[in-house]
Amino acid sequence: MILIIYLSGGYMKKIFITIIFLFMLINNVYGSEIDLAKNAESAILLETSTGKIIYEKDIHTKRSPASMTKIMTLLLTMEALDNEIIHLDDKVTISKNASSMGGTQIFLEEGSSVDVETLIKGISIASANDAAVAIGEFIGGTEENFVLMMNEKAKELGCKNTNFKNPHGLDEKDHYTSAYDLSLIAKELLKHEKILKYTSTYEDYINVSGENHWLVNTNKLVRFYKGIDGLKTGYTDNAKYCLTATMKKNNMRLLTIVMKEDTKDNRNNDTIAMMEYGFSQYGVENVILKDEYEDKIIINNAKKREVKYYLIEDVNIISKKGNRDIDYKIDKELYNVKAPISKNTKVGKLKITYDNVVYEYDLVVKEDVEKANLFNVIYSVFKDMISGVKLLNK
Repeated sequence: MILIIYLSGGYMKKIFITIIFLFMLINNVYGSEIDLAKNAESAILLETSTGKIIYEKDIHTKRSPASMTKIMTLLLTMEALDNEIIHLDDKVTISKNASSMGGTQIFLEEGSSVDVETLIKGISIASANDAAVAIGEFIGGTEENFVLMMNEKAKELGCKNTNFKNPHGLDEKDHYTSAYDLSLIAKELLKHEKILKYTSTYEDYINVSGENHWLVNTNKLVRFYKGIDGLKTGYTDNAKYCLTATMKKNNMRLLTIVMKEDTKDNRNNDTIAMMEYGFSQYGVENVILKDEYEDKIIINNAKKREVKYYLIEDVNIISKKGNRDIDYKIDKELYNVKAPISKNTKVGKLKITYDNVVYEYDLVVKEDVEKANLFNVIYSVFKDMISGVKLLNK
């Protein structure tokens, strides 16, 4: 106040205008009527380990996803790799169908042989349509069968506004998803952390038909915004500019999706605005360490009836920064399992409810559980009888 008293009227007017401008800016970005993706038709910002939605805009409307379709293609690819159905060094013979794909491509030639990892790079970095079809045919046998797999996986993940007609994302009738459904698919892909090795690569070289090809990532934020390490861009005449992006900071990974942006710059700017808001306003609170949680489950037909189970990951809650009131509710659901089961088999879930969000964590057994034989059953019955007699005598 003292400073303002001694300033001239002109200076006071400038200061007043500046204060009003800053107030409006802060209110626009962080106020209750927050519009982080003002240029997008649909948008979502969420934390990946919990699924907590931090910001949403028209997230259930069916829209053309363009090449963000390839997030599902990559998910099925990573699952096939993890299940050893395919391997990175497997050779894929390129079909006429794959080689004839238009749009963005790595110019695969019919009859040539390309390894799986090269195709993954082509999809992840260059958004190659021919590579997407080639990997789909390799996993599904045919492109049509792979598309069936895509839709089956979408249903399994709980997608209600999704229908895929191809593995690449070029506009096609009845080929659509929503921002929310796509976030479910992207979250699942991010469980396969190895994919980030490819989606975070800005440029690379691949060898196709004896020639080196230079790949440059279609997601420029991978290079020009520190920390973003994926995930997939998209553009068609119908879908306009789209982007699914992800970034990890301070032990928290955020996922953003924007759909139907009018320009690349707006696509990037809206993505950055959501990222910066998420990391500035929210943080991870650890409430239960996995090493501190252990209990027992009774498996009646097991050789050893009482078996220890534990958490396979720490329990984290996403909360507003500065919020000291972390009041959560714990529920536990145990499955009716029967022996034999192997170590790390899921036997239940720990459910944490906070801020109207339910966080679920798997509970798994710490050892192999053998099925009881006749002697074990007789011994168990006899032991229960003795325990009952002792209780009656108390």
